[in-house]
Amino acid sequence: MRKHLKIIEDNKASQGLRFANYIIDLIALVIINFFLSLISIILYNITLNSFFYYFYNNSSFLWDYMMGIIVATIYYFLWENFSNGRTLGKLITNTKVLSIDGTKPSTTQILYRSLCRAVPFNALSFLGYNGWHDSWTETRVINITKYTEAVNAKMEIDNIGVKEIA
Repeated sequence: MRKHLKIIEDNKASQGLRFANYIIDLIALVIINFFLSLISIILYNITLNSFFYYFYNNSSFLWDYMMGIIVATIYYFLWENFSNGRTLGKLITNTKVLSIDGTKPSTTQILYRSLCRAVPFNALSFLGYNGWHDSWTETRVINITKYTEAVNAKMEIDNIGVKEIA
């Protein structure tokens, strides 16, 4: 069980920023899926192997949903794991993911966050107090500017009365 820091809860990203993150990342995923579909069509035209055509263009709702989940899981995992808890949307809105104890989320936490997005209606769960993928993985999306200001203010308060050494 992680220690739950109040400073994390006090500096969570607003629902508006969370929605902006979602829209920006959704646009990125649509573009990625477009290019994956285009690549599969090109490979089909080159090889005439129907596998490439049906792999990404078979028009089955269930197949399209599963491919979307796989692509989204990979997208979110790679971005959040290798860019310090940020996705393209979070980079643009100046937000990031932190564990509730204020540390960088572990690879396992990020993997679980990414997998939780497969749950139907999870994308809208942030409209409540915390998104499901945040609650289930003990993470939060924070506003970096507000969080940094709060941490600096706390450090300044903690340093009151401490003798400076020149």
